[in-house]
Amino acid sequence: MTFEEIRALDEQYVMPAYSRFPVAVDHGKGATVWDVAGKEYIDFTAGIGVCSLGYDYQPWVDAVSSQAAKLAHISNLYYAEPYAKVAQKLCTRAGMSNVMFANSGAEGNEAMIKLARKYSYDKYGKGRGTILTLHNSFHGRTLATLTATGQDKFHDYFFPFPEGFRYADANDLDSVEAVAGHDVCAVMFELIQGEGGVLPLDRAFVSAVADLCEKRDWLLLIDEVQTGVGRTGSLFAFQQYGITPDAVSFAKGIAGGLPFGGVMASEKCRNVFTAGTHGTTFGGNPVGAAAACCVLDTIDQDFLDKVKEKGDYLRTQIEAMNIPCLGKTRGMGLMIGIEVKGDRTNRELAAALAEHGLLCLTAGPGLRLLPPLVISQEEMDKGLAILKNTLS
Repeated sequence: MTFEEIRALDEQYVMPAYSRFPVAVDHGKGATVWDVAGKEYIDFTAGIGVCSLGYDYQPWVDAVSSQAAKLAHISNLYYAEPYAKVAQKLCTRAGMSNVMFANSGAEGNEAMIKLARKYSYDKYGKGRGTILTLHNSFHGRTLATLTATGQDKFHDYFFPFPEGFRYADANDLDSVEAVAGHDVCAVMFELIQGEGGVLPLDRAFVSAVADLCEKRDWLLLIDEVQTGVGRTGSLFAFQQYGITPDAVSFAKGIAGGLPFGGVMASEKCRNVFTAGTHGTTFGGNPVGAAAACCVLDTIDQDFLDKVKEKGDYLRTQIEAMNIPCLGKTRGMGLMIGIEVKGDRTNRELAAALAEHGLLCLTAGPGLRLLPPLVISQEEMDKGLAILKNTLS
């Protein structure tokens, strides 16, 4: 099909919930994709951080194909090898106790919210279910995770919102203590606020909140939907912050392109969920689990070291360009934010880059780069050249 034919079907049959760029992607290899007309693009998005191993990564293709031919789905009424293997790999490498699988980041965060409230209910009874989150955060688009999101622009249209969330300022412990009360059971935050603009939290603040949680028996909930699975140069970003969360959500890059996610719990929360207290039909799906096993087997320490090197290289090169409409970079590993300056919006810059063959993301007022973790030196240099030539 041509781009025009695809767009016509989209306009007629798909709800207009997305503002798409005028690109119809057909196939990819590594960190490069081609549209239906054969035009090449360097991909600095990885499907918003999902395609961690890029496109057409043969071990991933083989793992998915083999499992799909063997058993595509059976439900959580029965045991199956793939999800059990993923559980072992995740918990062992993350230092967590056990895991519950879901299908997306929002569902992983929903499970984490329920875990915290049940932990508190089991121990203290009713009246202690409020969760503190941070201004400028993003936790998902279900009603509960949307309410947990600390951005007013997302809090329209869908009233009434669920109760039980309050917001504090990032990197301000006094603000956290000011909104706290006897009804609090947990604090939840992203270590790098992704949709808010790729803003890493201060290490001292994170450490202080962790101490406060331990002192007051609040659960420390870390949303690693975007930062997890190698994106920041460690398997999970919390491993670079020197903290031990009570629960960690994950999704996006875990299955390299398939819907898969969940929440890991510490030993403290190991037995909070009991049979029937939470569930999902597709959680731990065998095909997704096979894909996740491949991703985790690929992302070893040498791979993670290279992610850090690639991120450092991209940030150094971008800042050295001195492009008038771009400012400083920030982030960790291959999760990079770029300040946008001047009269042109980040959306306008991303559209111009796409027109010239580079796919980028926006976040807050800036640009965001989440390339496949396997991106090559040649692909990075091609993307940087397009960035410079287009925006200088």
